[in-house]
Amino acid sequence: MAKVLMKGNEAVGRAAIEAGCRFFFGYPITPQSEIPEYLSNELPKVGGTFVQAESEVAAINMVYGAAAAGARVLTSSSSPGIALKQEGIGYISNAGLPAVIINMMRGGPGLGTIQPGQADYNMAVKGGANGDYHNVVLAPASVQEAVDMVIEAFDISDMYGTPVIVLADGLIGQMMEPVEFSYVRRDGIPEKTWALTGRGKGEKHNIKNLVIDPDDCEAWNHEHFAVYEKIEANEQDWEEYLMDDAEYAFISYGTASRVVRTAIGILRAEGCRVGMVRPKTLWPFPQKAFDKWNGRIRKFLDVEMSMGQMAADVAYACNDREKVAFYGRTGGNVPTVDEIAEFARKHMGGDRA
Repeated sequence: MAKVLMKGNEAVGRAAIEAGCRFFFGYPITPQSEIPEYLSNELPKVGGTFVQAESEVAAINMVYGAAAAGARVLTSSSSPGIALKQEGIGYISNAGLPAVIINMMRGGPGLGTIQPGQADYNMAVKGGANGDYHNVVLAPASVQEAVDMVIEAFDISDMYGTPVIVLADGLIGQMMEPVEFSYVRRDGIPEKTWALTGRGKGEKHNIKNLVIDPDDCEAWNHEHFAVYEKIEANEQDWEEYLMDDAEYAFISYGTASRVVRTAIGILRAEGCRVGMVRPKTLWPFPQKAFDKWNGRIRKFLDVEMSMGQMAADVAYACNDREKVAFYGRTGGNVPTVDEIAEFARKHMGGDRA
């Protein structure tokens, strides 16, 4: 299929349609408003339903209902809007339902700025609602990857019966890049025999959220975490860039990782043996990558568009917080190539090839 030039937000909207999504419930907020704008025009053309809800809270509960009925359903927002959806995301997770949530992050906290950020890492990866649960979190670094991950998110969500968050910074939603669409359904996705079908339409089903007895509730949690163990075993994903001879490794994701890639070129020209491990899944975090490279790497150089929310996971993954150095910009600022290169030089000292 030929590539087409598309804005990131519009491309992920089309990707959702390609993946079989036929229901969208959301509310406009910069920098993701082109997603609902695109879907409001395109979903009806394929027999889908678009609803601009009265609020983010209403939207996520509409997602809950559509997911319970077995639909492929999407919502999208940006940072403070996703914060409003957290209770509903927790309910969807507890009910064991598939749904896809796109967050085009902006700077915060609070309303913050409309400029791009990555400070929603903890909200997405650690869970923003109450209780013991995980979201699967995918982190694209390009418009093409955003397309691919939105499509993959629907399959992962259906495979395991859990919400999947596509966590991208606002730059990815606003930039234009050539993309192609080629959805091939993942093998082994179970049929939704549990879905609510309505009175008189077949076998009665029940989707529960309230579990009163503490022993029953504990057992319910253990069932969920058995699923999470399968996700951790099967779904870790990352990119390795110039790692074959690296002695220092950047850890970065999203737009920040694109700037890091350019900085690596400069540092390599200076004789620095530096590479990058780029997490594509933020949860499950790519522990397998650290198990592979930890013995050789002298220092992991964590670069984020936040105050270091991923750094604790990097330290845990390499089992040595002294081995992790952090550099970040926040509030809607993007780190520059020169800043990142200087940060790396400081921690590498005189280490050159």
